[in-house]
Amino acid sequence: MEVPSEPLLRLRGLSTDIALRRGTVHALDQVDLEVNQGETLGIVGESGSGKTMTVLSVMGLLPSGGSVVGGEILFDGRDLRTMEAAELRRVRGVEMGMVFQDPLTSLNPTMRIGAQVAEPLRVHQKVSKAEARERAVEILRRVGMPRPDKIVDDYPHQLSGGMRQRVVIAMALIRSPRLLIADEPTTALDVTTQRQILELIDDLREEFKMAVILVTHDLGVIAGRADRVAVMYAGRVVETATTAELFRAPRHRYTEALMRALPESAADGRLYSIPGLPPDLSRPLTGCRFAPRCGFATDECRTTDVTLTGDGHAFACLHPVTEPVAIAASAGHGRAASGAAAEPILTVRDLVKEYDAGGAGLRRTAGRVSAVAGVSFEVRPGETLGIVGESGCGKSTVGRLVAGLEAPTGGRIVVDGTDLAGLDRRARHRMHREVQLMFQDSYAAMNPRMRIDSILTEPLEIQQVGDAAARRARVSELLDQVGLPRRALERYPHEFSGGQLQRIGLARSLALRPRLIVADEPVSALDVSVQAQVLNLMRDLQGELGLSYVFISHDLSVVDYMADRIGVMYLGKLVEVGPAGQVVRAPRHPYTQALLDAVPSPDPGHTPSPDTTIRGELPSALNPPTGCRFRTRCPLAQDVCATEPVLEGGAHQVACHFPLRLEQD
Repeated sequence: MEVPSEPLLRLRGLSTDIALRRGTVHALDQVDLEVNQGETLGIVGESGSGKTMTVLSVMGLLPSGGSVVGGEILFDGRDLRTMEAAELRRVRGVEMGMVFQDPLTSLNPTMRIGAQVAEPLRVHQKVSKAEARERAVEILRRVGMPRPDKIVDDYPHQLSGGMRQRVVIAMALIRSPRLLIADEPTTALDVTTQRQILELIDDLREEFKMAVILVTHDLGVIAGRADRVAVMYAGRVVETATTAELFRAPRHRYTEALMRALPESAADGRLYSIPGLPPDLSRPLTGCRFAPRCGFATDECRTTDVTLTGDGHAFACLHPVTEPVAIAASAGHGRAASGAAAEPILTVRDLVKEYDAGGAGLRRTAGRVSAVAGVSFEVRPGETLGIVGESGCGKSTVGRLVAGLEAPTGGRIVVDGTDLAGLDRRARHRMHREVQLMFQDSYAAMNPRMRIDSILTEPLEIQQVGDAAARRARVSELLDQVGLPRRALERYPHEFSGGQLQRIGLARSLALRPRLIVADEPVSALDVSVQAQVLNLMRDLQGELGLSYVFISHDLSVVDYMADRIGVMYLGKLVEVGPAGQVVRAPRHPYTQALLDAVPSPDPGHTPSPDTTIRGELPSALNPPTGCRFRTRCPLAQDVCATEPVLEGGAHQVACHFPLRLEQD
């Protein structure tokens, strides 16, 4: 790629403050960045590193109390900070576009899709409604939206997560911007949809000849998509280089720590986690901001303000990395199944869950949604069964059924010899002592008006466990188990970080001493280092307490690390079940192979095969395909696939008429 003489966007000494009641947070401090026309710059770092605050400063979308207090924001040589308000609105509304992390909260729930996509045209170009609708349909078609002429009349809640993300991309592109900013555009998406969205951004970059800033905490996304990378920590850029150079030879100790925390880099069966917490940016800071968490820091690091140095590959570190960081893609960390001879603690047989679909007009229902269709599996004491699949595959529904939050339509759920379906309400209530659910969003699962003391005590009170003194002792024990201080009991949920909230959620699920925990996407929203801390804690407690887990996730690298066995679900059915190492290294179902190939690899040289890309949207569970439900998207499908395959094959089972060859074949 030919690099222009002058960058399209240049940040010089950018400093941003956020004024709060308790003081001023210095969110950005002397940030220098450049983005060339047609280039993709990746910005990576933990939550609170300043990566999102950087792009919000560029777009003028800072939160309440936020202001740029120093530096320059040069777009095509023009300083956005000195522009007149009208010109600034035109530049930010026409020449720049932004894709936000959560498309549902970015879209107006009361406006139809077509009106929202066309809104930038109506505001900046004053086109007619008819022309705006026509242009909206065209841009939706260009971003790969199925049936765009119909979608324009829908509302956001009627679309899937991947479709909503395509809508916000269309909104950002309808004015053909020169710069597209994508802030965590795939964080909440499963791996197949994530791959489609990232490939779409790549294709549109080529088509529109635009620059892209890709903000993410996922190093695999950065490795496969960015030309250059900027690593941020505590409001500063600590390292910048070409993507290939950064992954080949990272120099800053923070960059090294992020790479070591990847599930692919697990050594001796354990993930590396960065000790400590990022600094409080409302307080004066001296020296290297990473020094308190760095194992190589010296007194000089704590007192010297280190700045970026280097030509091309710049870093701010007095004791830089000298050896490459080893990252093994699909290393296969799945454990040998434990407790293989013991009786199962959980047995699920022919589990079915159907829902009535709402109908229009006087019709009460429009049919039955087949969420779970004949699923069977077992979990033994001390074992972890991982369940993976795309959004809408039914994995979370299985988790809610096992945890007793919903009643099955058919089949059996046997916990420690007791069939839940045959229990009355009171007996099912008592079974919650045996099975607990760990939620994906711990904050949403907690009462914001209750202190942590009350949140942890509540299940003990409901189940009438012990007296007040015994409950206090149990809560203190729980805090010790999950590594939180006693003073946490006096605080409210909003006062904790995401990782701390997940620890509290785990503590609550342990309160009644269950034998089985259903963990539904427990680390999907966490940074890689915090994710490592929570996963290590879960495995430690499993060994200490003899817990069994049903671990639900769309991230195969995480499930590979956690699980003894893995079950792969597609549209309500299990299509493959086997030992974790075999499923990851020698998948037998084409869908499993496609999921593995869609996982972003922390290897810039890795190129996934286009032959394994899953095309199109997941079929509707209201009217699923006959036979093999994957056949409408499978590259191997033939006429025989219209008949349903049986899940078979011993320890490593597959439901496919044309299974992939085993590794040893």
